[in-house]
Amino acid sequence: MKTATMDIAIIGTRGIPNHYGGFEQFAEYLSLGLVKRGHKVTVYNSHNHPYQEAEWNGVKIVHCKDPEGKIGTAGQFLYDLNCIRNARRRNFDIILQLGYTSSSVWGRLLPRRKSIITTNMDGLEWKRTKYSARVQRFLQYAEKLGVRHSDHLIADSVGIQEYLRNKYGRESTYIPYGAYLFKEPDQSVLQQYNLRPFEYNMLIARLEPENSIETILDGVVSSGSRFPFLVIGKHETRYGSYLKEKFTDEGRVKFIGGIYDIMALNNLRHFSNLYFHGHTVGGTNPSLLEAMASQSLICAHNNIFNRSILGDDAFYFETAQEVASLLDNKSKAECGIVINNNETKIQKLYNWEIIIEQYLEHFKNILREKVEQKHS
Repeated sequence: MKTATMDIAIIGTRGIPNHYGGFEQFAEYLSLGLVKRGHKVTVYNSHNHPYQEAEWNGVKIVHCKDPEGKIGTAGQFLYDLNCIRNARRRNFDIILQLGYTSSSVWGRLLPRRKSIITTNMDGLEWKRTKYSARVQRFLQYAEKLGVRHSDHLIADSVGIQEYLRNKYGRESTYIPYGAYLFKEPDQSVLQQYNLRPFEYNMLIARLEPENSIETILDGVVSSGSRFPFLVIGKHETRYGSYLKEKFTDEGRVKFIGGIYDIMALNNLRHFSNLYFHGHTVGGTNPSLLEAMASQSLICAHNNIFNRSILGDDAFYFETAQEVASLLDNKSKAECGIVINNNETKIQKLYNWEIIIEQYLEHFKNILREKVEQKHS
């Protein structure tokens, strides 16, 4: 077992470089940071990933068969199985598992005798309202398996940490997500969207019920604000179609679709008037930290996950009426202090370099613990 240079694998994502979302962005930043610090890192990618090389900026890439595109959701389970089967043939010191929803059913196959399994438990997936009662029950079972088959747990918010302690009696290591401060705004990005600086409001989210999108847009409709309202997120879904149909006659609401260019997103956030974050399920959401790092004025859904990050440096809502009141009465130009406070939090608490060091310390601690147990 190596102590100086660690051999680390990351499973549970569609792969890097990021073309998808939060966990993929996280895997990209973490793997690069660990490689720069002299460690060996392997990231498991879907065989359908746009990047097909065996290495990316020093990170080893293993492509595994991913049939999701052909058979749907069941393909996610088979992809995770293929990743775990491949990992069993290798001698990683540590396997970092991101999430559990489609992997924990294979938890008994994880190579725990030769590798330490540490799992980022993500959010409370079973609470997502897009899932049927049957699927929610399965996800609760999958969560239980994820806890059972992991040597160590990571919680990305204090809310998740408390939940794991209360429900399973398991302690977890609190490590949030990170962000890089956005320092180079470029107004020209707004031209392709026909926008004027600070004369539009927006949200970025998956178009799912638990992200409060309908509540926010109902607030837009009932508000007196004449600013355009951007909805950024993939909308080719059943719920996305429902939202587009409901608000089809509301000229202020603009469904932009998914944007995965981080510089474009940062500029849109930076030059927005109000940025709405309606997430109600999960831990520390990456898009929230990126909004803070982009100097957005944030209006967030009132819950423990958002409040534990933002504290008093945001405005909160729960109803469409409260959204409308924020749109009618709040302006970014008048709220420089809370914006600066959130920027300071990114610098001192949620900077990616700090988060990478926290993961590195976690890895060192669990390796040391295993060595000590072996010799005791």
